[in-house]
Amino acid sequence: MRVTQKGQVTIPLNVRRALGIRPGSDVEFELDEHGARLLVGRERAAAEIDRMRGAGRGEMSTEEILALTRH
Repeated sequence: MRVTQKGQVTIPLNVRRALGIRPGSDVEFELDEHGARLLVGRERAAAEIDRMRGAGRGEMSTEEILALTRH
């Protein structure tokens, strides 16, 4: 397949069906040492969680955080 001048490609129908991609689906590309990966659905959410892991400042204790979530 070819990339358009706008950087667009068409995801083949069999791939869209296998991954559950529908019009309006959010997808993301992730680069690593092997190339690029297309992230969809749970995989995309898991990647976001991995990126956020350890990003907190750690100024609150676990008990303080739990108390906030209970209110």
